[in-house]
Amino acid sequence: MNELFAAYGPQDVRFLIEQYPLAWVQSCADGDEVQSALLPLVGEYDEQGKLVALIGHMARHNPLHDALRGDHRASILFTGPQGYVSPEHAGLRDWAPTWNYVQLRVAADLHFDDALTGPALEILIDEMERARAVPWSKEELGERYSRLAGAIIGFRAEIRSCAGIFKLGQDERPEVLAHILASHPDPVMVEWMHRFNP
Repeated sequence: MNELFAAYGPQDVRFLIEQYPLAWVQSCADGDEVQSALLPLVGEYDEQGKLVALIGHMARHNPLHDALRGDHRASILFTGPQGYVSPEHAGLRDWAPTWNYVQLRVAADLHFDDALTGPALEILIDEMERARAVPWSKEELGERYSRLAGAIIGFRAEIRSCAGIFKLGQDERPEVLAHILASHPDPVMVEWMHRFNP
């Protein structure tokens, strides 16, 4: 893989997680059947902006819950914008088509905590609702909230390592990149390509 695609910083990791919070969480226990689930996660960052933990929750009856109670090692995969790039977008017939994409693979130690369930829900709700004109709050559920919350459990996944690929046209010649940016139909992809090709 081109080293240009691995050139990213803590701010890019944060932007990815904030824009695409739904991630695959997978167990890593040796010899056991792998369990996985898509879960919304919120990042926790240190003073330098580096990702140090992910906060989330899952249903207690989720097979992943049982798997991670025994072995806390988890592999977490975030995916960002992705899409086909045609020679038509590049303006060249002798140019090979490609696929642009963003991924972040995180190795973490995931620990469940009943005491974290409420805060984990509040953190996620705040993250998802804050930009709305009238943000929703858990109080609007009334007594149903505690009943629903009882079926889930919060967790904190402490980061061991991160490895990302941000393949967004960094290896293209300037004139080809300009043509792709001007002609690609996905505005989100174009925004991310601009971010990595200032």
